[in-house]
This record gives sequence, structure tokens and C-alpha cells, in this order.
Amino acid sequence: MRLDRLRVILARAANKRFAVAGDLMLDEFVWGKVGRISPEAPVPVVEVSSESFYPGGAANVARNLREFTSEVEVIGTLGKDNSGRHLLDLLREHKIGTDLVLHDPDFRTIVKTRIIARNQQVVRVDREEFRGPTPKQIEQIAGRVREILPRLDAFVFEDYGKGFLEPDLVRQVSQHLRAVGKIATADPNPRRQLDWGEITAVKPNRSEALQAAGIVASDPVDPAMEDRALLTAGLRLLSAWQSQMLLITLGEQGMLLLERNQPPHHIPTKARQVFDVSGAGDTAIALFTLALACEASPLEAAEIANHASAVVVGKLGTATVTPAELIASFADDESA
Repeated sequence: MRLDRLRVILARAANKRFAVAGDLMLDEFVWGKVGRISPEAPVPVVEVSSESFYPGGAANVARNLREFTSEVEVIGTLGKDNSGRHLLDLLREHKIGTDLVLHDPDFRTIVKTRIIARNQQVVRVDREEFRGPTPKQIEQIAGRVREILPRLDAFVFEDYGKGFLEPDLVRQVSQHLRAVGKIATADPNPRRQLDWGEITAVKPNRSEALQAAGIVASDPVDPAMEDRALLTAGLRLLSAWQSQMLLITLGEQGMLLLERNQPPHHIPTKARQVFDVSGAGDTAIALFTLALACEASPLEAAEIANHASAVVVGKLGTATVTPAELIASFADDESA
């Protein structure tokens, strides 16, 4: 895609409105250096120099969208604990709407803590609770979504498998989305077989696609278009999920786009350096959805998502891509 075409697509983004539903998390990064091995056990001692906090999970999808547009809502559950208050503050700092967030005093806010020493992740500590909304809360959320749908351009389901996207909630919201013809996308979790309800697109990675399609795990094949397991999984899921298209992220191999009644397209990766893959999938689903809402073709949207993912894996931490960085990535590609 040419740079002038990208500018046309991005120019439409400013006034687009999105909602993201899924598992909200607080991502904590503890930065330091390793100077010695602990005398208590054969493990490194990390001398902490700083800490950083970012919206994670579905909240990171919203944060990526917010770089390009002015109105993004998140839908999920937070506890009334310190971590929940901290994440709520971060969302508001980013001017992400939180009116549809459930505040549950009995829920423990999900926190992922990554300890980084000399740009290498030493360990990750997860504090999480697997609990979905109650039937009453599902009815409340679905009703609120139906109310805001007229002013939305697109909707994203972000499933990290922590329980918020209950099957009945997804069913009700999908019905509302389909009834009004809204763009809807999903980033699935292989541990949960959800009926996405004939939405616009689903975006698994390769291992998730194979698992969801019931295909035995295997190593990627290069080139990707000769990866029989991948292509079989893609076609099987396109039929099973009844989505209009499927975008499978392939890590260092880029992405594979499948559309109904169209040949598959392989989009090679644009990543030059990979420092941290944290949140790369969030960026991919965010930018793919954004591009579709801005009237990009499916292939153009996949190219934009591919470039955006290449930018964020070159950063440390749960990162986002800016419009300037995305344009620069396409400019580098065009001048190469």
C-alpha cells in the first residue's frame, strides 16, 4: 500500500468511535539489573531501579486505538482494590471512557508483573481471578452496549481467557452488533470456545488457530503459504466461526489473511528488531479494526496491522504505535 493511501485512511480515524470488551488488566514492569546470584537459591538478584504501569489486556487494545481516535470505551470488570483504582486512573489519563466498567468489591483486579533486567524478562508474576459477570451483570452490560451502539463505528472482543467474556454476554452483544450492521472483531483465547456470532473478523495467532481448529500443534513451515496445517486451520475456522474474514498472526512470518471466496494472502513481517512481544496482538487487533472502520480493504487493514505490530515489538514494555510511527514505517518500506 502506498503512503498517500495510508494517509487517506488515517485521516478518517480521528472521529471514529470504538468500544472494547474483555479482560482488563494492569501491566506492571519492574526494571533493574542483575549483579549477583542469590545465596538463598540459584536465582538472580534483581536490583530494582524503576517501575512502570500500563493498561493491559483489553485496556491495552483501547489504548492503541486511542492513539488514533478521540473516543474509545472499555467494558470489563475491575476490583475496588488499589490495582483497580490505579488502572482506572491510567485509563482516565489516556482519556479512555470507563462508564461501562463494572466495579466489583469482591473481584481481584488482574495484575501482570514482569521483572526486566538488562532488557531481558527474568520472570512474570500473575495475580488474577478467573470469574465472569453474573447473569444480572450480563443483562446490564448488554443493555448498555445496545444503548451506545448507534454512536459506535466498531466493536472489539478481547478475550484473555480470564472469564469476562461469558458465552451469554458474547451472544447477546453479537446479536445487537449484527442487528445494526456494525464492524465487530475478536481476539480469541484457545482455552475458550466462544460463538462469535458471524462477526466481521477473528484474529488468532498460529498456535491458537491450530488449537481452536482441533489440529495437532506443529512447527511453522516457511514459506507460510506452504504451511498445510495453518491453511487447513484457517479454512476450518473461517467456516466454524462464520466470520467474514480471519487474520492469523504468525510472529516473525508476518500474518495470513483469509476471506470468504478469496484466495489467502500472506503479509510478510516488517519487524526489524524484536525487543518485547508484550501486547503485540493487542496492537494488531486494534489497528486492523481501526483500518476497517476507516474504509480500508481487508488486505490494506492487514498491512496496517502488520506494520503497527512491527513497531511495537521494537519497544520495551506494553507499548502502542502512534500515527507518526506508523507513517514512518510505511515510508521506510516505500523508500527501500
